[in-house]
Amino acid sequence: KSLSIDESALTGESLPVNKRTEVLLESTLLADRRNLAFSSTLVTQGTATGMVFSIGDQTEIGRINQLLAETVELDTPLTRKIKEFSGVLLYIILILAGLGLVAGVLRGQPFVDIFLAVVALSVAAIPEGLPAAMTIVLAIGVKRMAQRKAILRRLPAVETLGSTTFICSDKTGTLTTNRMTVTHLFAGGQTYRIAPETDGVTNVDGNSVGVIDGPLQACLEVGVLCNDAQVSAEETEGDPTEAALLVAADRAGFDRQRLASEWPRCDEIPFSSETQLMATLHTHTNGRRLCVKGSLEALLPRCSKQMGITGTLEPVDAATVEQAARQLSEQGLRVLLLAQQCGAEDESSLAALEDVDSLGSLTLVGLQGMIDPPRPEAMTAVQRCQQAGIQVRMVTGDHAGTAAAIATTIGLQGECDASGKLKVLTGSEIGQLEEARLGDALQKTAVCARVAPEQKLKIVQALQARQAVVAMTGDGVNDAPALRQADIGVAMGIEGTEVAKEAADMVLADDNFASIRAAVEEGRGVYDNLIKFITWTLPTNVGEGLVILIAIFANLTLPITPLQILWINMTTAVLLGMMLAFEPREPDIMRRAPRDPRSSILGGVLILRIHIVGLLLLIGAFGLFYYELQQGESVELARTAAVNVFVFGEMFYLWNCRSLERSAWSIGLFSNRMILVGVAAMTVLQLLFTYAPWMQALFKTAPLRLSEWVMILGFSAVIYAVVALEKNLRLIRKRQKAEIKS
Repeated sequence: KSLSIDESALTGESLPVNKRTEVLLESTLLADRRNLAFSSTLVTQGTATGMVFSIGDQTEIGRINQLLAETVELDTPLTRKIKEFSGVLLYIILILAGLGLVAGVLRGQPFVDIFLAVVALSVAAIPEGLPAAMTIVLAIGVKRMAQRKAILRRLPAVETLGSTTFICSDKTGTLTTNRMTVTHLFAGGQTYRIAPETDGVTNVDGNSVGVIDGPLQACLEVGVLCNDAQVSAEETEGDPTEAALLVAADRAGFDRQRLASEWPRCDEIPFSSETQLMATLHTHTNGRRLCVKGSLEALLPRCSKQMGITGTLEPVDAATVEQAARQLSEQGLRVLLLAQQCGAEDESSLAALEDVDSLGSLTLVGLQGMIDPPRPEAMTAVQRCQQAGIQVRMVTGDHAGTAAAIATTIGLQGECDASGKLKVLTGSEIGQLEEARLGDALQKTAVCARVAPEQKLKIVQALQARQAVVAMTGDGVNDAPALRQADIGVAMGIEGTEVAKEAADMVLADDNFASIRAAVEEGRGVYDNLIKFITWTLPTNVGEGLVILIAIFANLTLPITPLQILWINMTTAVLLGMMLAFEPREPDIMRRAPRDPRSSILGGVLILRIHIVGLLLLIGAFGLFYYELQQGESVELARTAAVNVFVFGEMFYLWNCRSLERSAWSIGLFSNRMILVGVAAMTVLQLLFTYAPWMQALFKTAPLRLSEWVMILGFSAVIYAVVALEKNLRLIRKRQKAEIKS
């Protein structure tokens, strides 16, 4: 009897489902199996007797658990690329070390000297600061995302967001407010609107309705009186549909408490799934009033009259009412018909309510159309994601018409049918498509509706097969397998189940799609800063490696020792390189297309820049080292000069790494104050390295004169100027290409 079950955690259905005993085909979609009650779902009203036919792993929730157990978590794009980069670097270092060892042995050098030189080469070529820098950059990204309501559960997921090419988003609560809201009314033959963002009623032209009376007043009053929900500023109790009717009356300016006290309820017929209506009887000093609400199919045949625009009664125009209801339904609205019957105190027809047959002939007062409206900020977020080249797909368990209407409102881009409406892939269609064909369909189709849990998983796998980096959102148990399979699983923090949160990489504290957009923006910024650090640190390793390699093959004195190399790599990585983690996001970061997941971690331009700076450091360090030796200076002083070339060369180059394309001056000297702190600290530390007696004893250094400092700083300025010129030339060429293209 009147059994309704909340199945949102299992199917994604936004409203409780009315259950029936009719026999359904075995092929019926999960969300449409109205004759079954599923484990882990919640009864909202009514009673029933059921027969258990599946338990444990054979239930729908058990099947989801099996899917979750079989799903393999993928490496993130960053970890895959770093793994590839580390492998290549390992082989290069082993080959160079082996060649150096062989060359030394063939030359007949003492094995100890050869071994020290090979160790120095290995230490020079390994970017020791990279693991620490990656961890700190990602950790800072996690903190920034948390400030924007996106909580990361796995550190590498920070960068994955920046690589995202597809976002498959749930509808209810993520793109929408998860609160049913009346947006349209039809009364007296006219359509009215209640805009979600403002209070008050307007007509179709957008003009405010000054005095609410006649059929419009009656329509809103019946919605308040024939209602069991409770709505306050703090909480909402009862059916979401009934709560929407109360909120509509509030926004139209009605005093619900006064209305309820004037028309106290004396009898009722509760809503049932069989009758599809609810009726309440109210008393007043002037008589009695019967208020009824329900589906169009159940109530329209019971209406013989309708209230005209002036409040007079006239014969019901069923065709016009059906057309108005159809127009509202085409917009994805759920439509309720509201009717009443008024009479004097002694009229027997209103004496009591026994069943629906006792209602008699009714007067139609209007229609109310409601929907779970899209979040205003979600519309902007979707637009910005699509501008950034990220394709947004709605994947929901809700009905196709509702999903398409919401998708159109928020501006999802996809293929349309002949009538101009967005095409929808249904769960039954997805089940029949092979992976390759499904991937093709998802490239063009913006909405997937009535989707079962295994079909969400299939959608993610089909996109990943096309080399897409997929972010999947969800809140229910049914979403868990897809959340784990996705490159970045995003669970809802407010409405989400614990199973969904455990399977996800990220949890949205506000269940808002706009937070995903903000997280993508932060993720791109994190990746940018990682690339900036790698572009900054590798020239040092290239320069140091070449210095040692040339010294080994030329049988020359090592310009820098292994201990001095460790000093350079570790101190500069912490005090200089780490400061790039605090670099603010580039202004055009959400206007770029997503990175190709198949591309290498460094592009050709950056590789060329790394080698240019590495060669310049080689020339400066090697040249100054042997210049000092030719001047009769000690090896310790010459090595101290070479070490400072690397340190101050890196320091000057750091300013050019704050942006990989724009000049250091265009981004502002004080936009990252941590750079200034790091440069000052590194300068002090390097002066101690050069002049402190205990540091001289530890690292075998010697104090430098003013002439050496002039050469060191002058050569560092040359490195800055060469990179700045290279960036400027590329920027000019890029603008010329853009002008030619336009």
